[in-house]
Amino acid sequence: MKGLVCLLLLLETFVCVVQHQVDGGLDENEISQQLRSEDGGQNPPQTDTLRDAASTDSQQNYHLFFTDIHAALRELTATVTEQKANIRELTATVTEQKTNIRALETQLRDEMNKKNYVILEELNKKNDEISNLTLGQVELRKENRDREIVFSAGLMQSGSGHIGPFTTDFTLTYRNVFTNIGNAYNPITGIFTAPLKGAYMFRVSVYGHGGETPASAYIIKNGQRTVIAYDIQAQDRLNSSNEVVLILEVGDVVYVRLGSGTRIHDNGNNHNTFSGFLLFPLR
Repeated sequence: MKGLVCLLLLLETFVCVVQHQVDGGLDENEISQQLRSEDGGQNPPQTDTLRDAASTDSQQNYHLFFTDIHAALRELTATVTEQKANIRELTATVTEQKTNIRALETQLRDEMNKKNYVILEELNKKNDEISNLTLGQVELRKENRDREIVFSAGLMQSGSGHIGPFTTDFTLTYRNVFTNIGNAYNPITGIFTAPLKGAYMFRVSVYGHGGETPASAYIIKNGQRTVIAYDIQAQDRLNSSNEVVLILEVGDVVYVRLGSGTRIHDNGNNHNTFSGFLLFPLR
């Protein structure tokens, strides 16, 4: 574009110079008058000849000047036409590039939105997994807490003394509770009631004074004897213990009975104890 402007300015200057030469030149009449004044009326045949020659030269110069101008204008017109074609081509190219850029921007925006959607979906999935895991942990903790079943108790809360002998088996009530997680043991009745189906371990210990009367205690499941802790000595102290693993259904009961005709002794040292706990639940 700068070259085109310079060419136009140069042509305008050229036209002004030619016009000045034409306008500032002598026409035929002026040449004749000048020739007359210079010749002073001398050599008339030469004056006519000079006049004709000057007129011919002027016409030739005029024709040459405008011929050159027309050629320059034609060349300039061709150049302008070519530049316009180039400009149209460049405009079309720029328009096409703008269209391509808009298409790329739209494609990039769509891809970013898609990636953001995928990332958001993954985050939501992870959050759901974490929430489910947290809920699962809470449920598992609650379930494990429900499965935490264990108790241990001594026979007397205070004082000391003998219990028995009785003519029939006697249910012992262990009132001095050390542990009762799950509250499955009742210290008022001395009965353990299974809250879950599972395998349970129970243990009983007995203590007494030596003599003709032995010491014994049975672990009873639903009214049936299972194991016994038993000892008899002619003198000195008596002590014995025993344990058993029982499969219990929900609602099954376990407790301890003093054997008929036997006697135990207890005091603040808690010699006689009854304990049990859930080994593992069963389906």
